[in-house]
Order: sequence, then C-alpha cells, then structure tokens
Amino acid sequence: MAYEPVIGLEVHLQLSTQTKLFCGCLTKFGAAPNSQTCPVCLWLPGTLPVLNERALEWGMKVGLALECTIAPVMKFDRKQYFYPDLPKGYQISQFDKPLAQRGGLAISAGGQPRRIGIHRAHLEEDAGKLLHDQHQTASLVDYNRTGVPLIEIVSDPDLRSPEEAYEYLVHLKAVLEYLDVSTCNMEEGSLRCDANVSLRPVGQHAFGAKVEVKNLNSFKAVKQALEFEIKRQTLALQQGSRIVQETRLWDAKALQTTPMRSKEEAADYRYFPEPDLVPFVIDRARVDAVRAQLPESPHQRAERFQRGYQLSAYDAGVLTQSRALAELFEGALKAGASPKPVANWLMGDFAAYLNAKGQAPETVKLDPRWLVHLLELIAQGTLSGKMAKDVFVQMLEQGQDPAILVREQGLQQIVDTGLLARVAAEIVQAHPQSAEDYRKGKASALTFLMGQAMKQTKGKANPQQMSEALKRQLQEGS
Repeated sequence: MAYEPVIGLEVHLQLSTQTKLFCGCLTKFGAAPNSQTCPVCLWLPGTLPVLNERALEWGMKVGLALECTIAPVMKFDRKQYFYPDLPKGYQISQFDKPLAQRGGLAISAGGQPRRIGIHRAHLEEDAGKLLHDQHQTASLVDYNRTGVPLIEIVSDPDLRSPEEAYEYLVHLKAVLEYLDVSTCNMEEGSLRCDANVSLRPVGQHAFGAKVEVKNLNSFKAVKQALEFEIKRQTLALQQGSRIVQETRLWDAKALQTTPMRSKEEAADYRYFPEPDLVPFVIDRARVDAVRAQLPESPHQRAERFQRGYQLSAYDAGVLTQSRALAELFEGALKAGASPKPVANWLMGDFAAYLNAKGQAPETVKLDPRWLVHLLELIAQGTLSGKMAKDVFVQMLEQGQDPAILVREQGLQQIVDTGLLARVAAEIVQAHPQSAEDYRKGKASALTFLMGQAMKQTKGKANPQQMSEALKRQLQEGS
C-alpha cells in the first residue's frame, strides 16, 4: 500500500523585545545564569504579570504578515505541566482565543507555487533552560529565558514532503527577518521548530496517528528527521504494526528519532483562563496602525526586482530570500552598479563564501560600494576575472575596500604590451617543444604556454593580451 505523509510544523519565534513578556527583566542573550530574573518571572507569591505592549504589537505584525485575522478579543490561559524549567508549574499561553488565526504562506515547492495554511499564531512565555553537562550528578536550571516573549506559529497539516517542510521554513524565516522583530537565530534558540508527521493511505481523507519530533536545531535537521520518520512509519505500517501517538527526539549524531514520551492532548494540559490577566480588546484602529508599519515582504520585493531591474524570477527569489542580501544588492545599485553583474557576484562568489564559512549575509562586513569598486576595477582592466575573485575573498575577510587592497598589494593587472611581449618571448624560448607542437596545429600547446606565462607573471597578466602576445611570438618564430 502507498502512503502519503501529512506534516505540520510548530515554529516558536523569540521576539527581540528588550524586556520579558510579563515583567521588566532584560532578555539579553548570554548573560550570567539567573542574572535576569525577578519575583514576577520566578513567580514568587504575591506577584502579578503585566503584558508587554511591544510584544503584543510585534505579535500582531507577525500575524498580519502571515495574512492572519487578528482577534478582536484575545485572552491568556494557563497551560499546566510540571518540569524543572517552569518555576510556577504552568506556562502562560493562549488556547481558545489566540492573537491571530487562519492565515497562509506562499511557497515554491518543486518549482510549483503552493499556499500553506497558518492555523494560528499566539503569544506565550518561554520556559527556562536545563543544563545537563555542567555537573556530574545533577542538572542545573538557568531561569534567564523564563518569561521571554514567544510567538508560536502553527501551520495547517498541508505539507506533504520533507522538501516542502524545508521550503516552508526558508520562506517563513525570510518573512520574519523582514519584520525585524527577532534575530531568527536557531543557534541561540530564538527560532525553534517542532514537527508533526503522520502517514495515511493515498486517497484516504482521515489522518493517521501523529508523531511529534523535537530537538530540531536547524532546517536541515527538520528535513532529515522527517525523512527518517516517514521511512520508520512506512516500514512499521507495511509490517502490520500500529503507529503510537508519541513525542520523539531527533538524534543528530545517529540520524534517527528516539521515543521521549506519549503525546499529550490539549486536555492533558488542563487549560483554563489566566485569572491575573483580563481579556484584551484589540480595536480595528490599532490593527490598521500596525498594518501600516509592515515592511515590503520578500515576495513583494522579488516582484519589484523583476519589474524594476529585469531580473529573472529565480534571481529575484534568491536575492530577496535574505533581507541583508537584498539590501546589499540595492545598495550597490544605488552606488552606480548594474543589476546583473551585482546579482552574479552575490549569488555566485558571495554565496559560495558564505556556504564555505557557514555564515549568513548579515554576519559579513560588506559595504555595497565595495562591490561597485570591484566591478570598476574589472571594467578598467586593473583586475582579471581570477584576480577579482581573489580580491573579493580578501575584501570579505579583511573588511576592506578592493581599491585599497589592490593599491597596497600591487595587484594591478599587467597590460603593458612591451612587457607582455618580453614575457611571451621568454616563455616560447624556454619551451621549444610546446612552441613546435602549436605550430603543428596542437591547440593544447597554447594552453600550456599560457599557464607558464601566467605563472611567471603571478597571475597578473591580462589573459587576452597575454594570449595574443604568445600567438604573435609563435607566428614570428615559424
């Protein structure tokens, strides 16, 4: 029997507010353990929460950017479970009246457009962090993260493959980055994802038993975990076994999921309205004011790049997937560069550099004017294509203008025809057999001689002029 995967994702986004969701403690990452806490976020007796207005506003921005309907009345609820990183024994979250519902996100999967439904986006506070590797006989708890504002984005079960799930996350992160409400840094935990996956016979409408997968710390891990889980469940069903509804952990070293606990239902959390926070009325004027603050979305920017700069849909999509990359591109154009050459450098050498270093565009110091100067050096003949690639890497690693690098290191391309003629004569004289081979019609001999000439000039000779000088020298000697 053929089975169809049914996948839904739950993304937790940490909002980059200066203070926590219900108190005035700072949210700075990397502070000394338990140094950013107070009686409210530690939930000592007699304390009361007060909603962070900026967190509410940014939560609304996320909801609106995902085409959700903002609730006219929202309320907070107590989600009760007992774990050491939750000091009060429950989490303030939202249950039946969340901030935003019924939205969608446009993605491209397999070259085809898809719209993935957004079931809801709701505000909640984060839990603390357990540290298991700092003590041999005990786990430690850092409560700095307790109370940090999160918005949980729950997709509909519309995804049908690990590849679609990956593309959904890439597109979602791009939208969230453009809003500038979070660092979206998975390493720091400001963007976290849980995946729900089940299988059903192809053509069947009802869903199968759902398995939740946690401990996914990268988009690649989400894709790998879903691939493993689909194979595991398929094999179990083919062998006549029953899939148990449970929560499993992803083991990145073993590349497999392992059982964690049985999967909870909403009733297991015993939700009830948070008595210390009244329901909040969100009037239409407030929603419209937040909507007016929304920036251009990645999709809108890509369409503008196609119209305004005559880029292909593919190029525009790649350049706008990262806000930092899109701003580098437009910054270079404002400084006088032409669209296509800049796009080629950013999508080619810059992307290759980032992949090799494992970095994101925003982490690299690159002034868009430097790209303009690099293109000018190439157009002037100061740099050959190969030299430009070397200078480009130095520019990124040293954080310097290429014009300065070229001047300080004497990297100018050799275009002196007299000097190139002397180099050609020396090379032909040093390699008489190759010269004779070329004269007999062996084209590869010229390639060898060019290599020797470029080696002698340390790659600085203008390739076209050097080739012409060699040909003249070879013809004169025939």
